[in-house]
Amino acid sequence: MRILTLILAGGKGERLYPLTRDRAKPAVPFGGIYRIIDFTLSNCLHSGMKEILILTQYRSFSLEKHIQLGWNILCNKLGEFIHVVSAQQRIDEMWYQGTADAVYQNLYMLQQFRPDLTLILSGDHLYKMNYKELIEFHLSLDADLTVATVPQRREMSRHFGVMEVDADQRVVSFQEKPLEPRCLPSDPDKILASMGIYVFNTRKMVRCLVEDAKSHTQHDFGRDIIPRMVQSEDKVYAYIFWDPETKSPRYWRDVGTLDSYWEAHMDLLGEPPVFDLNDPDWPILTHEPPAPPARVLEPSTGEDESPRIARSMISNGCILKARSLVNSVLSPNVRILEGAEVADSILLEGVTVGQGARLRRVIVDKRSVIPKGRAIGYDLAQDRRHFTVTDTGLVVIPTDSVLE
Repeated sequence: MRILTLILAGGKGERLYPLTRDRAKPAVPFGGIYRIIDFTLSNCLHSGMKEILILTQYRSFSLEKHIQLGWNILCNKLGEFIHVVSAQQRIDEMWYQGTADAVYQNLYMLQQFRPDLTLILSGDHLYKMNYKELIEFHLSLDADLTVATVPQRREMSRHFGVMEVDADQRVVSFQEKPLEPRCLPSDPDKILASMGIYVFNTRKMVRCLVEDAKSHTQHDFGRDIIPRMVQSEDKVYAYIFWDPETKSPRYWRDVGTLDSYWEAHMDLLGEPPVFDLNDPDWPILTHEPPAPPARVLEPSTGEDESPRIARSMISNGCILKARSLVNSVLSPNVRILEGAEVADSILLEGVTVGQGARLRRVIVDKRSVIPKGRAIGYDLAQDRRHFTVTDTGLVVIPTDSVLE
């Protein structure tokens, strides 16, 4: 049986701006050394899915460069591949109008590969999943479509597609981002949310996409394709991503906003971490440019106190003379100079924090320079004059910012 994997990686990620000012959402750095798409690609390889097409569109150079440098690891002679497919306007002069349209405009590739099943994934979610289990579930039910789902809090319904299932996990209704969702019968405070992961019988999917292309819809899997299939009584099932014994949801995050991006980083820092990257059975692969080991140096200012470093991730190439570094994630080649204090923050590659500067709940994008003595995250009214500040008080500084 042949399975073709399509990774949708063309999203703008507007709610992640300014982190997506110069890059697509799947290319946004995460967890020190990774890009968000690395998690989906690592899942594919660990699951034995080695025929992969990545569909890109929005500001894709950074993403394509990362795939070329870090994921040129499969053997074409064995029929394995990861190919980046840029939007080509093959159907008409329109760019992709929705997730379903992105696949529809590339149906010619399915004609070339002729897969029995098509696995459709998002390139901008954080989780660890063995797709083999999902596919076995799909085959055991002879399903037309299987949607991976995860239990979420009821109040999160406005962010997800919500499914109602029967005792056999067959989908009986689908609501796209409802304010009044249908909840799990076993727990009225939980919904069954779509993860944006689909396994299709390829022939059924092609027929649905061709039919949808003739209609005036948003050409989206969640808004159009899945509801229509459920109403047509096609065999649509929900695979629940939880521990089968405890019924506890496994970790999955859509880092669609600046706050959720920050929260996902904080999930890495607990003891034990909510999302553990130190997993030898399921390593996350990536491209990491060469850099020397990180160094923590004694301050040369005559201070008696040793620097305090706690609950933080520090990547290669970092040089730290900080007074304190707490609850933070540092990408490669970050420099924190003498007397600086960094707390609850994310510093991306090549950032410099000047002497005596203070950062609290700040995301600093690549190569930015925080000047000597500057305090950010302490006076939000002042910060709003210069930076993006979220409703929760998270401050975000764009790439290549040199502050005065």
